[in-house]
Amino acid sequence: MKTILISCFVLVSSFSLQAQKTIDLFNGKDLSNWGFVLQDNKTNAGTFSVKDGVVHITGTPFGYMYTKEKYSNFHLHVEWKWPQEATNSGIFLFVQSDNKVWPNAIECQLKAGSAGDFVLLGGSDIAEFKTKPGEERPKFPSVGKFNPTPEMTTGEWNNADITCKNGTITVYINGVLQNKGTKSMHKTGHVALQSEGKDILFRNVRLTPLAE
Repeated sequence: MKTILISCFVLVSSFSLQAQKTIDLFNGKDLSNWGFVLQDNKTNAGTFSVKDGVVHITGTPFGYMYTKEKYSNFHLHVEWKWPQEATNSGIFLFVQSDNKVWPNAIECQLKAGSAGDFVLLGGSDIAEFKTKPGEERPKFPSVGKFNPTPEMTTGEWNNADITCKNGTITVYINGVLQNKGTKSMHKTGHVALQSEGKDILFRNVRLTPLAE
């Protein structure tokens, strides 16, 4: 009986470890695991590139690079920095396959000073966004972050840690809880990194699937 219990424990532990296996969405060498959407249906001709193990996004034209796979429940870790000027970008969650520059997705804002805000793109929604009676829904609805920004200065790396679990999205920026959205209308989709403005660098883009 003891042997059977030990065997069952090992088996359960093995499944648990497999469920928690981290995936390197960016392999540190190239962008073969990613697709691209750019304004005016332009093809990627240098907007997204890799040098010295880091993703470089120029910010022009507008668009995004997205994972070829779709994901549902997961923990996402992303590191980013501004090489010259702190401007604008974002991490898109649950991107739907509509190939639009502003897709149906929930954006974790990376705009300088606003990292951790939610922006609801393409009609996406969470319970925390509400309009007043008679008020028209804005083109880019947003839900502001909880705390003053903990962002690092230009040239230093920042960390975003995002957990998506059964429609709830929790965002930590540099270890500080900055936002929580519930009842997301989407629970499955692509993950994307945005081109919007000027240069931004990304590294250590990692996703850990979570059990439902």
